[in-house]
Amino acid sequence: MVEAIARLSPGTALRQGIDDVIRSHEGALIVIGDPEELSFLYSGGIRIDQPFTPQLLYELSKMDGAIVVDDAISRLAYANVQLMPDPTIPSDETGTRHRTAERVAKQTSALVVSISQQRETVTVFLGDARHQLDPIATVLAKANQGLAALETYVKRLEQVLTRLTALEFQNAVVLDDVLVVLQRAEMTSRMVREVERDCVELGSEGRLIRAQLEELSGTLPQQEAAVVSDYQATGDPETALAQLAELPYESLLEAETIQDLLGFPRSATPIETVVSPRGYRALSQIPRIPPGVIRRVVAELEGLDAIARASLRELEAVDGVGAVRAREIKEGLRRLQEHNLVERYLSM
Repeated sequence: MVEAIARLSPGTALRQGIDDVIRSHEGALIVIGDPEELSFLYSGGIRIDQPFTPQLLYELSKMDGAIVVDDAISRLAYANVQLMPDPTIPSDETGTRHRTAERVAKQTSALVVSISQQRETVTVFLGDARHQLDPIATVLAKANQGLAALETYVKRLEQVLTRLTALEFQNAVVLDDVLVVLQRAEMTSRMVREVERDCVELGSEGRLIRAQLEELSGTLPQQEAAVVSDYQATGDPETALAQLAELPYESLLEAETIQDLLGFPRSATPIETVVSPRGYRALSQIPRIPPGVIRRVVAELEGLDAIARASLRELEAVDGVGAVRAREIKEGLRRLQEHNLVERYLSM
């Protein structure tokens, strides 16, 4: 549905035509898909087969019946078509146009757009999904509220990440510290995804929102993935991240659920279980160290503490490191530790 909404967001030719229809107080039923595959639904109609333009879409909306557009939204195939979907398909819609749109969407793989003449609303149907487009001003207000909330989430996440880094260099991390970081990181990621969906609906009107979002989200996905890779007891990190993203909000607030995803037994007490980072997150913060090299360093030296204590010769011996990268790793970890101490001091 998000991809479908992107196809008719502000800035697209389709959206321009839809806006023209609304401004003229007309209604329309637009079906987007393969015209030949959809032909079994047609009754009557006029074959147009002309290049798609917003102006032509607007003119054709003045006729009764549906307008059929090819899947690439490059050609207007038919107009004034009476659609005959399966009447046994259940529908909660009350208006004839919306009811037809819902049934066509459920019966086929087509994207169906219904424009209400009386309410001047646009409803998108795709399969069993339904979404009504809000006015741009409403979506902008919602996106700005989301950005404000996201800024707060990011600040809180940075606080717990700074604390985790300090504890890592002190070998004092317990499982509870990790669970708190992952909980905050996933809540922040969900807020990012919420604003991203608003940006999709805003299209070209959301350029500024999108720039602010990119600035705030930064390396959040990489940081969250690195924390899982650092501390997961058993299992695959990508699977754990996918499961974490699918958790209901109530489950996300339960530390035991995240503990399960990381492969720790329920018998492990988070505030008493000492854990050690493998070093993925710390090494990823050092510039110009490729992911493949990070994986080999972690595999060879087995833990951040061992990596930090390793000599230049030991680091050079790792495949792909060499003398230059060995010095960069040593210097990078030293700067990271010093920067972290300064950050903690200033935040006290």
